[in-house]
Amino acid sequence: MLVKPANGLVIRDPDLLDLIPETGREVPETDYWMRRLRDKDVVLVEPAAAPVKQSAKGSTD
Repeated sequence: MLVKPANGLVIRDPDLLDLIPETGREVPETDYWMRRLRDKDVVLVEPAAAPVKQSAKGSTD
């Protein structure tokens, strides 16, 4: 799941021993992260939708 720190909080990743970036990080759905989510220390981030590729116009096959 993709999470980021709630506004004004700094959250340490217990596996990588660094801080979760404000933009978010993919983390496993462990008890630790579920507690952080339940306690509103982190919030879920919706992954950005992949851009839709447009086919080239005027190409002949």
